Amino acid sequence: MVDLHTHTLLSDGVLLPAELVRRAQVLGAKAVAITDHADISNLEVILPQIVSLANQVRQTDGITLIPGIELTYVPPDQISAMAQKARMLGANLVLVHGESLVEQVIPGTNRAAIDAGVDILAHPGLISSEEVKLAKKSRVFLELSARKGHCLTNGWLAKLALKHRAGLLVNSDGHLPADLITPERHRDVALGAGLTASQYDHLLTETWQLVEKASARGKPKRSHG
Repeated sequence: MVDLHTHTLLSDGVLLPAELVRRAQVLGAKAVAITDHADISNLEVILPQIVSLANQVRQTDGITLIPGIELTYVPPDQISAMAQKARMLGANLVLVHGESLVEQVIPGTNRAAIDAGVDILAHPGLISSEEVKLAKKSRVFLELSARKGHCLTNGWLAKLALKHRAGLLVNSDGHLPADLITPERHRDVALGAGLTASQYDHLLTETWQLVEKASARGKPKRSHG
């Protein structure tokens, strides 16, 4: 199981980053991303701390930790620039807080995130068919959320994503210990959204490919001197 959307006390979660990683590992996660909420006010404060922990955990057997960030309530016209800045600061995964039905996210956020080519559009709500097609073209993954409220549109999203063959993944969006999910819960979220068992297996394969891509971003380049 892979969980690429979690939060610690660096934003609005309750766990220390190291504790979150350990709890996720015990529940069965093979890879986890810490993706605390950020806008222009705190990006440069929290992201270096996540990157520092990831550099230590990379040396530990049993779990892969990916340093990431969730750009949250960022004005759509600033998303692309902030995503680039986050990558420069060491974010191997960039998420954008999508237009969930249960929050007041600025309209146009979904489209701006896709146009910016971020890695994951989290809980995108009643995303349009056109935006799903663009996500497929831009290779932006769309999130089926295990989180209360955000999960209300999982069925809508799954139907469109499967129709247009856009990338899907399942994440916990965990803020509390009880939010973190087991492999069984991970599968249930996908099947509950309408995926078949074979489609879920394909989702797992594509998600792990994203993990490998993100992990490669954090590896030092070899010199050729």
